[in-house]
Amino acid sequence: MDMSSLSQLSKAAKSRSITSLFSADVDRVDNYSTSKVGLYLDFSKQNITNEELSQLFELANTSKLTDKIKAQFSGEMINNTEKRAVLHTVLRCPNEIKRKILGTHADEVIATEQHMAEIVDDISSGALLSASGEKFTDIIAIGIGGSYYGIKVALSALKPFHTTGLNAHVIANVDGAAIEDKLAKLNTATTLVIVISKTFTTQETLLNALAVKNWMLKHSEDPCVIEKQWFAVSTNIVKATEFGVLEKNILPMWDWVGGRFSLWSAVGLPLALVIGNENFNKLKQGAYEMDQHFQNTPFEQNMPVLMALLGIWNRNALQYSSLAILPYDHSLRALPGYLQQTDMESNGKSVSNSGEKLAWKTAPTVFGQEGTNGQHAFMQLMHQSDDIIPTDFIVCLKGSSDLPSHHQVLIANCFAQSEALMRGKTLAEVEDELAAAGVMSDVISRLAPHKTMKGNTPSNTLLLDEMSPENLGALLALYEHKIFVQGVIWQINSFDQWGVELGKQLGNSILSAMNGGEASMLSASSQNLIKRFNHSVNK
Repeated sequence: MDMSSLSQLSKAAKSRSITSLFSADVDRVDNYSTSKVGLYLDFSKQNITNEELSQLFELANTSKLTDKIKAQFSGEMINNTEKRAVLHTVLRCPNEIKRKILGTHADEVIATEQHMAEIVDDISSGALLSASGEKFTDIIAIGIGGSYYGIKVALSALKPFHTTGLNAHVIANVDGAAIEDKLAKLNTATTLVIVISKTFTTQETLLNALAVKNWMLKHSEDPCVIEKQWFAVSTNIVKATEFGVLEKNILPMWDWVGGRFSLWSAVGLPLALVIGNENFNKLKQGAYEMDQHFQNTPFEQNMPVLMALLGIWNRNALQYSSLAILPYDHSLRALPGYLQQTDMESNGKSVSNSGEKLAWKTAPTVFGQEGTNGQHAFMQLMHQSDDIIPTDFIVCLKGSSDLPSHHQVLIANCFAQSEALMRGKTLAEVEDELAAAGVMSDVISRLAPHKTMKGNTPSNTLLLDEMSPENLGALLALYEHKIFVQGVIWQINSFDQWGVELGKQLGNSILSAMNGGEASMLSASSQNLIKRFNHSVNK
C-alpha cells in the first residue's frame, strides 16, 4: 500500500453515504471509538470502512511509522534540513528519561526547570518584588508564532486554574494600537515582562519589546527597572543582555525544541506564573501520558495515529482540502488558531525530505471558531456549498460555568451539527416536511431547492471529561503527534518552516525602501504602495 493507491481505494467511498455505514454495522460506534488520557474519540461519522482503514494501517507500516516514532523519541536527527533532533517531548518526561535521552545535557534542562519553578514560587509568594518594592500583579509576555500561540491557548483554556493572582497579557501583533491598548490598563510598578525569542532578533518581537521598554522607563522612577522586572527566554544571551535583561534572568531554549512545540519549555513561564507550578506540571503530565499512549499502543487503538490516518484519507483519498476545528467550549476558543499554526506551518510543504516534488497534497487548510458562533458564520457554507469540509468537534462533558442549562444547550448544538453535517436533507425530505406543515405546492416548488443540504460530511467528535491541565496537555500532545504521523506518511519534514523566511527578507527590504533605501528590485505594485504610504505619513 502506498500513497498512489489511495485514489483507487476511495472510489466506493465517493459514491456512498456515511449513514449507510451505520446500517451495515450495528456496532459501528463501539468499533470506531477509543478512549485514553481523559479523552474520548468517536470517529464513526468518518466515511471509511474496516477494509479501507486496514489499508491505511498498512500504509503506516509501509512508511515505517513505528521506526520513525522511535527515532523521534530517542533523539535522532529527524529534522534533516536543519540537522536537529526533535525532542520537545523530553521536556515532559521524568528526569530519569531525560538523562537517558539527553545524557550530560539533561543537567541543563533539569536546572532550567528548577530555575523556572523558583521564579514562579518567588513571584507568587512575594519573595521577588518589583523595582518599587511592590508585589507583581500583571505579566506581559512578548513573542510571536510558537512563542505566542501555545501560551495563548493554554491561558484561556485553563482560566479556572489561574490560582496565583497574576494576570497575563500576551503581545504578538506588531500593531501599535494593540500595544497601546494593553499598556493603558497596566501599572509599570507592578508589571513583570517576559520576552520570548529564540534568536532575540525577531523583528516583531523586538519592536514590541522596545515599545514596552520605553513605556516602562518613561513611567518608572527607577532607571534600573528593566534589570529588576524583565526576564527573557532565548538562546542569544548577548543580544538579550544588550537589550537590558540581566543574564541571571535569561532562561535558555534549545535547537531541538521548535517554536510551535515549545510550550513545555521555559516558553511556558508566563503560563506557569499564572496557574502555578503544580498545575503546570499536571499539564506536562497529561502530555506525557499521551506520549506514552502514542509510543506503546497498536495503531488500531492509537488515538494520534487514527486521527492522522483519517486526515490522510480525507485529504488524499477523498480529496477534501480543508479541516474545520470547532471547539464547543469557550475556554478552547484559541485552539483553532493554535492548530492552524502547528498543522499548516509543520506540514504545509510540497517537496519530500529528499527535496523531490511530491505527487500528492499535504496539510489541509485549517480554520475554525468556537461553537455556537461558527454556526451563524461559515457553517452555512459547510452545509450547503458543494465543498465537503471534514470537521473535528471538541467539547468538555463537564462545563466550567455555573449555568448548567447553557452547557446542555451548547453540547446539544455540538452533537446536532455533527449529525446534520453527516445526514443532510434531501429534496424529497424537504418537500415532505413542507407539505406536512401545510405549505402550498407552488411555494414548496419554489422553496424546497433552497432548503436542501448535501450531508455526507465526515467528522470526529473529541470529548474531554472536563477541562483540566492534564486533559489539555493530552489534547495538545494528541494533535502534535497526529501532525507528526501525517508528515511521516507524506514523506516531509514537519519541523522546519523555510516558507516564513521570504516574507521576513522582503519585509526588511521594504522597510529599507520606506526609509529611502533602494527599491528598484521590488515590483511596480510594491513601489507604488510604499510611495502611497510615505505620502500619507508625510502629509
